[in-house]
Amino acid sequence: MDKINVEMEEIKIAEESGEIDEQKWVYDTSFDHKGRVPLRGSTGVWKASLFIIVIEFSERLSYFGLATSLIIYLTKVIHQDLKTAAKSVNYWSGVTTLMPLLGGFLADAFLGRFSTVLVSSTVYLLGLILLTMSRVVPSFKPCDTDLCHEPRKIHEAIFFLAIYLISIGTGGHKPSLESFGADQFDDDYPEERKKKMSFFNWWNFGLCCGLLLGVTLIVYVQDRVSWAMADLILTLVMASSIVIFVAGRPFYRYRKATGSPLTPMLQVFVAATRKRNLLFPANPSHLYEISKSETSRRRLLCHTDKLKFLDKAAIPDGTQDSIVQLQNPWRLATVTKVEELKLVINMIPIWLTTIPFGICVAQAATFFIKQGVTLDRKIVHNFEIPPASIFALAAIGMIVSVSIYDKILVPVLRRATGNERGISILQRIGIGMIFSVTTMIVAALVERKRLNLVHKNPLEGSSSMSVFWLAPQFLIIGFGDGFTLVGLQEYFYDQVPDSMRSLGIAFYLSVIGAANFASSLLITIVDHITEKGDKSWFGKDLNSSRLDYFYWLLAIITAVNLCVYVIVARNYSYKNVHCKATMSVADLR
Repeated sequence: MDKINVEMEEIKIAEESGEIDEQKWVYDTSFDHKGRVPLRGSTGVWKASLFIIVIEFSERLSYFGLATSLIIYLTKVIHQDLKTAAKSVNYWSGVTTLMPLLGGFLADAFLGRFSTVLVSSTVYLLGLILLTMSRVVPSFKPCDTDLCHEPRKIHEAIFFLAIYLISIGTGGHKPSLESFGADQFDDDYPEERKKKMSFFNWWNFGLCCGLLLGVTLIVYVQDRVSWAMADLILTLVMASSIVIFVAGRPFYRYRKATGSPLTPMLQVFVAATRKRNLLFPANPSHLYEISKSETSRRRLLCHTDKLKFLDKAAIPDGTQDSIVQLQNPWRLATVTKVEELKLVINMIPIWLTTIPFGICVAQAATFFIKQGVTLDRKIVHNFEIPPASIFALAAIGMIVSVSIYDKILVPVLRRATGNERGISILQRIGIGMIFSVTTMIVAALVERKRLNLVHKNPLEGSSSMSVFWLAPQFLIIGFGDGFTLVGLQEYFYDQVPDSMRSLGIAFYLSVIGAANFASSLLITIVDHITEKGDKSWFGKDLNSSRLDYFYWLLAIITAVNLCVYVIVARNYSYKNVHCKATMSVADLR
């Protein structure tokens, strides 16, 4: 790292003398695999991102190959009832999508993104190997016969250990890999900045391709060949993708870990609390900020008028020695550090108001798929698709949505609005929320039709109803994902402080994690309330349940939440960078 610091000093001198060639070198604090300033022509951008998207494809193939069929495995092999199985899936999904908070923190603070991806992918691979063993090793199998009425306890223990090892692997893999991919584009270089806006769209295109194969090919192997064969395929694919990821090392741009991103925020809060009795200066330019030449090209943030209490951390205290203040970040913070804390605080309302959307998404991997089990899944010549494969329609909806948005809507909207994104990130997220309300309304109507068939013919049930009645709700939630989920990825990467971008992606994933836990809590609350009445909305199976009522409830919750989100989004202030420094170090001295 000393070598990098020396090179940055040389860059600073060259910059002052006008000798820097911005076209040839990348001066955004990144470095290549040998610790040097990266060459723009041979590192980063799509040549590096393709290696990164390959391992994301592999991880999503594995994740959705397991996640979409998990509720079926829990009910058919582990023999959990519908309510317990749905909660088990939600708990696992919740842990899987909350673990990135820890993984993202470790990547930003200590390990660096490349190392975190490598370590977590190895843990993920170990989980897949253990899962394969639970279905191959005779003493670890559920039982010795094909039809298993009660699985061995050792199988349950190893099975849950394996899937939670995969959760831990995902915890480091997801936030670090996506932010590492976005790091391959230089924000200060206009041509690369535009490509970066497309990166999140094509990242999700690759993700959806993995999802699509996971819920078709892998699920088909699970259903028609064996669970063990499917696990073996996933293990080999993940091992191969790790090799490919490592092979891309010469093309990557790296960033060093900068220490805990939470410490500077705590310092701002402590400094502001200590100075709570100080008067605000008449002019914000009197607040302390280091000069741009002293930042080692770190981006400075403009002062904003929101959360003014925190601004007191940047007020120089004239009663104390100025040098002491400069050396003690617990007493004096820069405007940029104050604004970084404001950014994180301002994200909390956005995070909270996107959770209901995540609750709607959670239904697709649980109740939507379980509905598919009860319907006619024959297509042609008695070929029957596995229940989890219907989830492929959500991936198709997302692929179509992302492709149309990136290739058609963005160019048109750029010309119409003058915004280089076409529309703002929060507007994109809001559009996806409208799709989620529509999804729940359609799902409620379809489930009502299914239940009517069950009541008319209890013996045949809904087996005469085609599984493609579920297609609209999967396609619509897929379209919503293309707007809201991709928008959330871009939002949490772009709007967090530069030092915590892995943690930013973890914030996006935590929306889905919190939503899974919220979905389980909501099921528990609704079950408790409705069982006091005529009967619970969640019976032992689908035919004795009233999922249509539950979907209507979600539609109402999501619609009300959308109104709150619009208010929050309209009052949101985006990150503003490249502002001139206010009071410099020299001024304070």
